[in-house]
Amino acid sequence: MLNLVLYQPDIPQNLGACLRLSACMGCHVHVIEPCGFPMDAAKLKRAGMDYIGKARYTRHMNWDAFLDHRQAHPGRLLLLETDGSCDYTTISYAPTDYVMVGRESAGTPRDLYMQMDATLRIPMREGTRSLNVAMASGMMVAEACRQQEWRFDNA
Repeated sequence: MLNLVLYQPDIPQNLGACLRLSACMGCHVHVIEPCGFPMDAAKLKRAGMDYIGKARYTRHMNWDAFLDHRQAHPGRLLLLETDGSCDYTTISYAPTDYVMVGRESAGTPRDLYMQMDATLRIPMREGTRSLNVAMASGMMVAEACRQQEWRFDNA
């Protein structure tokens, strides 16, 4: 199942919601640090509640460490941002894809856009800015699950 990449998350509750998403839907969460909060075992347990043991996640100390990981585990790098070039439902997702969401406070740095294979967006009503990172992640993971006919990797 899909890889969900959180780029320097600011809000521990959103990380917790994404870890719960991992436990329930099977995506692998990649956390690119630094985070806007201390990411220690106690914080992870509190954020992930009783789902932390079922979640699959990897911490990367920085962007370069994440890129090193991708060398050994290739897959398309897709960015989900408000200014993405195509709707998230028009992409055919593969289990090896990495879909990245930006920081809650600042989004994704522009210089990272050029490293993406595609940029995606969730259509929204005019006059609104953005969805919560965890909610947007859930919508995107559910779309990937739907496309893969809700077959879950129970590993």
